[in-house]
Amino acid sequence: MSETTDLAVLEIKPEQAPSLYVPNGLNAYLDEIRNSVNEVPDLRTAKGRARVASLAAQVSRSKTAIEKPGRDYLKRLKELPKEVEAELRRFVSECDAIRDETRRPLTEWEQAEDERKQALQQRLADLRALADVIDDGGNYLPSKDIQARLSEAKAVTLDDTWQEIATEAGVAKDATVQKLEAATIVARQREDQAAELERLRKEAEEQARRDHEEKLKRDAVEEANRQAELKQQQERDAAAQRERELQAAADLAEQNRLAAIQQAEQEKQQAAQRAEQDKQRAVEEERQRAVDSERNRLAQEKRVAEEAAARAANEAHRKTIGTAVVNALIANAGLTRGQAIDVLTQIKDGNIPHTSITY
Repeated sequence: MSETTDLAVLEIKPEQAPSLYVPNGLNAYLDEIRNSVNEVPDLRTAKGRARVASLAAQVSRSKTAIEKPGRDYLKRLKELPKEVEAELRRFVSECDAIRDETRRPLTEWEQAEDERKQALQQRLADLRALADVIDDGGNYLPSKDIQARLSEAKAVTLDDTWQEIATEAGVAKDATVQKLEAATIVARQREDQAAELERLRKEAEEQARRDHEEKLKRDAVEEANRQAELKQQQERDAAAQRERELQAAADLAEQNRLAAIQQAEQEKQQAAQRAEQDKQRAVEEERQRAVDSERNRLAQEKRVAEEAAARAANEAHRKTIGTAVVNALIANAGLTRGQAIDVLTQIKDGNIPHTSITY
């Protein structure tokens, strides 16, 4: 790179004005200004960038040095305002264009530098954003998604592409990895708890289903026993009714027979009527006592049969309850059948406090 000396401070004396502030009269100064900034500083260095800014400032100072005497001369020369104004506008415009063109590489470099820094900051923000494990709906991400983010964060390479924020990127990577590792542990604990709750819910549902089925079975057995008992009662009632009907028929036949005999005897033995009547009365009383005795015997047999049926039904019911208890102890307490029967016996005998079986 070649360096030139700074542009000398331009000075226009009043006597030079008439020859300078005419159409194209300032071209020599424009050429001098262009030549003074005709260099290409190295924008990669701070010195080069400062040199570009300095050259642009020199152009502005040279513009002012030429413009001010011209403005003064314009005031003196009222007869030439349009030509001077036009030349000054052209000169100012040219100087602005030279200045802008001179500064354009620096402006472009500054813009590129801003874009580069913004891109680095965006990379840094994206790295930090990996640690945000809550989605837009406010829900925590699943552990597998957090683990994927953790792998992505660990895979970030802290190379020269991070340039001046490499140290900051290293800190952000470590912080992100630590947050994601902690979040992974928390997410797995949360998922394990949810799975355990679901397991317990299903177990409760299954237990409720089994309890319901057991209740249905018990209800069915009780209904069957009730129907059997009802049927037995109906059969006993029918048998008693048939017995009463047979007895009534026998009584009626006997009465008819006795009435016929009595009528015949009455016709034949009018004289012995009272004695016969006494005899028949005695016979009738004896027969009645025999009937009453038979009726009592049948009633006793019926009562004994009913009590035996009730005891059998009760024993069957108690056996059903005992079987259900033994099966429950085997299924739920892990006991053998012998141990379960022993526990049932101890409960029935009242050897276990505060425990009883309802039949």
